[in-house]
Amino acid sequence: MTNMIDEIALAKRSTKQIYERQARHWDRIRSTSLSRYEKPWLDRFLSTLPSPADLVDLGCGSGVPVAGYFLGQKCSLVGVDYSPTMISLARQRYPEADWIVQDIRQLALNGQYDGIYSWDGFFHLSIEEQRQIIPMLSMLIRPGGSIMLTVGTGEGEVTGTVGGETVYHASLAPEEYQRLFDACGFGQVTYAAAEPDSLDRSIILASNRA
Repeated sequence: MTNMIDEIALAKRSTKQIYERQARHWDRIRSTSLSRYEKPWLDRFLSTLPSPADLVDLGCGSGVPVAGYFLGQKCSLVGVDYSPTMISLARQRYPEADWIVQDIRQLALNGQYDGIYSWDGFFHLSIEEQRQIIPMLSMLIRPGGSIMLTVGTGEGEVTGTVGGETVYHASLAPEEYQRLFDACGFGQVTYAAAEPDSLDRSIILASNRA
């Protein structure tokens, strides 16, 4: 038990540096296909928003394939990632978007947006960080807007790997996500656990903010 706690604590401290070290590896191995997986949820998110939408991508990585898909749908997009290498790759591919090196935990954006999403990014925040940041993100959403996040199946901390290095993951319970988004004024909150259409990701979609 102690070894597991130590591994999680180390992963939590190291994840940011690991993503910078592994940025080019991650970019090489990340599937670019959206024909069957992921796209159904991206389209579901878009269906809740005006067209074209102003979006923020938190933990955008190199922009492939998710940000690139939304840009192809004529959305305007601000991409945020704490890896300078990831942002450099995204900027080279999609110069029409606004790419920012920034840690979600110190997010500093101006104005409001139609939608914010974090596909495989938000779940690297700790349990307490997620509780604190959801209300902050909600304040950046225009009336009628949406937030979509990939999360876990219950409250807890686990580890995964990127390029053979151990990274940190955490999640709240679905019921707590529901309460948080309800309190932030979202009219509809949908949780889907281990969705086949998203390669077994669990997804929370909060839409129609008052």
